[in-house]
Amino acid sequence: MADLFNEDLFLKGLEQRKLTLGADYVESNLNAADDFTRSFQEAMTAWCWGFGWGDDVIPPKTRSMMNLSMIGALGKMNEWEIHCRGALNNNVSKEEIRAIIHVIGIYCGVPQSLECFRVARKVLEEAGEL
Repeated sequence: MADLFNEDLFLKGLEQRKLTLGADYVESNLNAADDFTRSFQEAMTAWCWGFGWGDDVIPPKTRSMMNLSMIGALGKMNEWEIHCRGALNNNVSKEEIRAIIHVIGIYCGVPQSLECFRVARKVLEEAGEL
């Protein structure tokens, strides 16, 4: 099997991932990786964060808003919670999060928006925003 690891893209992604999600969270995930999950953690860091977040075309705040919309639409609430915290790190306001949840409700249904509000309340309370 060919080695697809790109160290430059990984390092670029690692920096962006830490800026958005917090260094402690990222280091904890990487340190918890084992032989079974390490290659995925490395690839995800390089691809999602190095390639996907690594250019300057879309600012981090906008990317966070896009992620909340997409992950909310998918109903992946564990990831939504993580990215809600990241959105706050990228200066997405409480009011912007609320507006995103309104759109999720319109396009994905009221039950999904209620789940997003539930998780956002938890994250905003932890951050001292509520």
